[in-house]
Formats: sequence, structure tokens, C-alpha cells
Amino acid sequence: MLQHLDGATRLFVVIGDPIAQVKAPAGITAAMAARGRNAVLVPLHVTAAGVEACLAGLARAQNLDGIVVTVPHKFTARRLCATVTERADFLGSVNIMRRGPRGGHAGWHGDMTDGLGFLGAIEAGGFRPQGKRALQVGAGGAGTAIALALLEAGLAELALHDADAARRDALLERLRARFGDRVRAGSADPAGYDLAVNATPAGMRPGDPLPLDATRLEPTAFVGDVITVPEVTPLLAAARARGCATSTGVGMFDAARELMVDFLLGG
Repeated sequence: MLQHLDGATRLFVVIGDPIAQVKAPAGITAAMAARGRNAVLVPLHVTAAGVEACLAGLARAQNLDGIVVTVPHKFTARRLCATVTERADFLGSVNIMRRGPRGGHAGWHGDMTDGLGFLGAIEAGGFRPQGKRALQVGAGGAGTAIALALLEAGLAELALHDADAARRDALLERLRARFGDRVRAGSADPAGYDLAVNATPAGMRPGDPLPLDATRLEPTAFVGDVITVPEVTPLLAAARARGCATSTGVGMFDAARELMVDFLLGG
């Protein structure tokens, strides 16, 4: 994977809490090497209390060119960016940051690719969202991006459910301003939906409750998850047992990887 490391190596980091589950260090380092870049992505375990100080410190490292952002820092990272893409501005969150648009060191420029990655994963699994109905559980950083990507891809109806009703309602208000009555509040019951989405961390830790009622999944439904470890979450295992087609968080990362590298390298 990493064939070369010296003083000229350009540094990128991925920040999160927890961090051990992320696939980005190996995948993005390999993708950069495939493009002939002397660069490495290193994981940093940063808590919510320390993320602002961490990013302020990282900005002083002149050989650090970009940051990948994972749970739970995507909204905070957006606030700390000097500039962002239109997509990230609408969502209020970022998952990738690079030095400012003109290559300077005055601030970070951010984007959000989680939604495009999820869309790529379900399409690779054979699901097309045009004209379909979906239930999504989770309105956090990844969830906001996934909701936008699905609706922009032609989803006919999106029902949103989140244990944090205020966070759900804030996302509903934002999406309704653009997509009107194609968006509404939902529950944990997936019956009648063509697509069920887990955009929460539920399933990452042993003993986590399922994010939705898997006994109500119809065999014709497609189920997508954002979690990378375990790759086959309890939800996906239950969905497969009912005959559902599925996509994993690893598939989501794989679908977004080249987009992330393009952005981090200034493309």
C-alpha cells in the first residue's frame, strides 16, 4: 500500500470519534499512490471537545494538505471552513477539507460526498431511486447528505426518522424548501417502502438495537447501511434473511473514494 515515505510526503488526516472503524487511511493512500502522489492519510482519534483545537493546530502544519471528517465532527468542521461548495453550504456539514481554493493557507475549503457515495453504492447493487419511496433513519451529517442525494436523483418520497426530533425537523424544513411535499416525517416502520436507509451509528457496537423494525421489511425492499465495521451489520443480516438486496458502508466508501481524492488533490 505505502511504498514510499520521506520528508517530502504530503500529509492528510482523517478525524473521528471513534476512529478504528474507518476505511479511509488504506483506501485513500492507495488511491493517491495510484495517481503517482507521494502522500499518506493518517487516522487521528479526536473527541468532540478537542476538534476545534485540533483543526487549529493542523492548519499550522505546512505539509498537511487536507482532512477527511467522520462521526461526529461533520457539522463542526463545516463551521470551521472558510469556504465550502454549494452542496456543503446547503447541508451545513462537510466530510472533506483542503487548503483554500487558490492553494493558500488562509483557511479550509470543504465539501460533502457522503450522499454521492451512498447513491453510488445502492446503484451498484441494482437499486434506482427514480420514482421510488424511501424511509431513512438518521438526520446527522451523513444522513443530511444522503437525503439530498436521493431526492436529487429523483426519489418520489422520503420519510425521515431520527431519535432527535429537533434534528429531524431541522432537516425536514431545509429539504422541504427545495423539494416540497416529497419529504415528510416517518417512523421506524419500513413497511411499504422500496428503500430503507440506516444513516445512524446503530449497529457499530455489539448489542446496539436495530435502527428500524426489520420484521416489517418487505422482501422486495432494498436496504442500505452507512456502517463500515462490521461490514454486514445486524440490520443488513436481518434484511438479507428476509430476502432483501443490500448495500454496505464499505460499498459507500468505495463509491465515494475517487471523488474524495479528486477534491483533496484540488480537482
